Amino acid sequence: MRPGRRRHLTLTCSVTGAVIVALDGTVLTITQPALQRDLHASFAQVQWTSTGYLIAVAALLVLAGRLGDRYGHREVFAAGTLGFAVTSAAIALAPDIGSVIGLRVAQGLFGALLQPATLGMLRAAFPADRLPMAIAVRSSAIGLAAAAGPLVGGALTTHFGWRSVFLLNVAPALAIGVAALAVRVPAPRSTGTGTGTGTGTKAGGRTARLGLTGACLLASALACLVHTLVELPRTGWTVGTSLGLTAAVAAGGAFVQHQRVATHPLIPRQVLASRTLTAALAVLLAASAAMFGALFVGSYFLQEVLALDPLQSGLRVLPLAVMMVVAAPVTAVLLRRQGPRRTALAAMALVSLGMVLLAGAERSAASPAMAGAFLLLGAGFGTVMVTATAVVVQQASTDDAGVSGGLKQTILNIGPALGIALATTSITLIAPGLAGDGAARWTAAAFGGAMGPTLLLLAGVAALGVPAALRLPSRAATDRVSRT
Repeated sequence: MRPGRRRHLTLTCSVTGAVIVALDGTVLTITQPALQRDLHASFAQVQWTSTGYLIAVAALLVLAGRLGDRYGHREVFAAGTLGFAVTSAAIALAPDIGSVIGLRVAQGLFGALLQPATLGMLRAAFPADRLPMAIAVRSSAIGLAAAAGPLVGGALTTHFGWRSVFLLNVAPALAIGVAALAVRVPAPRSTGTGTGTGTGTKAGGRTARLGLTGACLLASALACLVHTLVELPRTGWTVGTSLGLTAAVAAGGAFVQHQRVATHPLIPRQVLASRTLTAALAVLLAASAAMFGALFVGSYFLQEVLALDPLQSGLRVLPLAVMMVVAAPVTAVLLRRQGPRRTALAAMALVSLGMVLLAGAERSAASPAMAGAFLLLGAGFGTVMVTATAVVVQQASTDDAGVSGGLKQTILNIGPALGIALATTSITLIAPGLAGDGAARWTAAAFGGAMGPTLLLLAGVAALGVPAALRLPSRAATDRVSRT
């Protein structure tokens, strides 16, 4: 297969895989009420269809990236997409809520396999000068899927029932899984700095090189942390959430200690030693926490305070998704002309400005300031996504591309959960009014009074990413990397 055709097929597989995962998450939020009614499930059980998936993905992303570095991203991607297709079909046929929850956890395992591989395949197939545009195409497709998800989910659920939503992903997942196996990407030469396929097999064998002990510790830490962040907005500080946070800290500390002494650590030391890569991850964490916290506040305001239905609310937030799609190719050009540092700083400024504008916007559905705020948020976050992803993928060696991609995807799971938990905690402290079941219920006046300070707090969270953005490479440094 010719290199150009191979790159196009690799990009198609990568984009489709990322879109399947993005679409799966957004359509589910619309179908959950129908699923609850049909299966006679409780609210907590329905929440676990999302929570179980999220925990499985967050806990295993880094190990999945490690597997791709060790055994090949194409093979891991194919296994992930084919497994995702099978579990999606099984969920559509599930007889009860317990089966749905269990299958969603299994689907999360396969989702964790395919997500880092979508970046690892691009890193292996595209030269450095063409990689940012490929990443931009991928990011635009994710933004488009996020925008279309609620509309597609609502239409399918209304006309064909909630089970049709899970059948939506089966055919494309099967197709790209088989297509990925047909793509023959030449194995790149090892850089000598990684621990992936190019390093050979030495004493200790492949299992030792995977760092399974570290993987278990990290999975435990992330599972406890994500569970705590997801439950905190719903239940507040309870014995369960306190124990979850304590367990996350303990497992995280044990993981850090194991990383320091292990012969074959899960995350290669040179990855964590890269100031540029860790700076990109820090920028992404700050931006995603602020962005999704603000989106939670805005969505709650539109639906619960202004009493708009999900479709009307989705249309009000549509400028955000549109700007994410538009920002992706523009960012690829900015990265070439201005470099990651200036591009990221401008993006963080847009995110913070969007928060401030939303905080002071008129509290009405037709507020032009609110529409403008969503435009700024979409443009800023879309730019951050492409910039951080490009830096992470380019800075990582070919041997460590999967682990780096796994770390990036982990941040994109933790950041939103952290932002939503922070936003809910802030509103609760400013405007107490939780119902007895732990579900957030505020009066319109109380929520309106707490909305502004909470959004300003989230703007401060976004501003925390500025010092990290200053550590990203300049245009000159990026040019030197592209030539090497």
